Amino acid sequence: MILESENKPLYMRILGDLQEKIRTGQYVPEQQLPTEVDLAEQYGVSRITSKRALIELEREGLIYRKRGSGSYVKQPDDTNLSGEIGSPVAHRIISMVLPYMATSELDYIKGAHDYLDSKGYFLTIHNSNWKKDKEREIITKIPKSGPSGIILYPISTISNIDVVHAIYSNDFPIVTIDQYFDSLPISNVVSDNFEGGYQTAKRLIELGHERIAFVSSVSVEYRSSVRDRYLGYCRALKDHRIVIDTELLVTDFYMEMYSPHANEFYNTLIDRLLDLDVTAIQAEHDHLAVDLVKSCLEKGIQVPEQLAIAGFDDHDISRQAEVPVSSVAQNYYAIGYEAARMIVQRIEQPELEPQQVKVPIRLVERESTGQPSSLSV
Repeated sequence: MILESENKPLYMRILGDLQEKIRTGQYVPEQQLPTEVDLAEQYGVSRITSKRALIELEREGLIYRKRGSGSYVKQPDDTNLSGEIGSPVAHRIISMVLPYMATSELDYIKGAHDYLDSKGYFLTIHNSNWKKDKEREIITKIPKSGPSGIILYPISTISNIDVVHAIYSNDFPIVTIDQYFDSLPISNVVSDNFEGGYQTAKRLIELGHERIAFVSSVSVEYRSSVRDRYLGYCRALKDHRIVIDTELLVTDFYMEMYSPHANEFYNTLIDRLLDLDVTAIQAEHDHLAVDLVKSCLEKGIQVPEQLAIAGFDDHDISRQAEVPVSSVAQNYYAIGYEAARMIVQRIEQPELEPQQVKVPIRLVERESTGQPSSLSV
């Protein structure tokens, strides 16, 4: 009979019962524990719930598991038999994996830290440095090294899906931020990128622009965030009865953007868009938008009179540009905070269904957007 509070997650009730039996010697070292199926039947729960309890016992160092055999109590010198949730062996650590470190990433960290600290969890930070192999190495090691969950900012939503799927399938708590995997039912917290793309295009249309290019250094499918911004752009054009011209979609030039010939590439790109009668550019992010503004000014092209340019993210660089860039502000603190809340919920209530939280955005207008010269007085 389970005596713990009915408010506790089901797996924690099973976990507490097994901890007590190990502590009091009802289960002795090297003794095999009941299987996931046996525990599920005994406690009247799902197999996922009973499996979660055994996973937590293993993380605490109280048991070890043999493939194809079962779970066994460890020798006393290998365990801490305090068996209390919240004790050091419970590894109340969440690992956040980021692709790079900048001002926005510090806000992600602060938001996550503030929530986790209030719940007695600790936060560790890992930087993949935009390298797929590094990200793979980090997220492969974390479940084996003690932390209780992962908050992952993926490099992309088409990379390392196999590893992320394995982590999810093994019931290891994971939440993604900034992006989400369509093929995996993993909880995620993202900005409302569709709305951001929509509001940017809508405002440019209101200013009198009809030939609006969507420019992204990565392919639209590479990141869910970029795809949703593009889809928002398309919907705004459709809602205003403007034909979506695929010639005005310029993507997948990441290598050129960071090559020694970047200036030449930008000059060619701008000339091409002007030849297509483009009067406004909706850029994937602020760094790209600022580069485009700089290239325009070097070519003697007036921004925004001849070419309006808008970015996304509202990074410091957008405010510091020679022509300050209109952008879409994301609430990075709220994203980090919500992700931390969701990962703790996933740990303590694993039976809950995955969910997505969309954090509202805010359009910030600056000098880089205005009416096209043909409409100026």
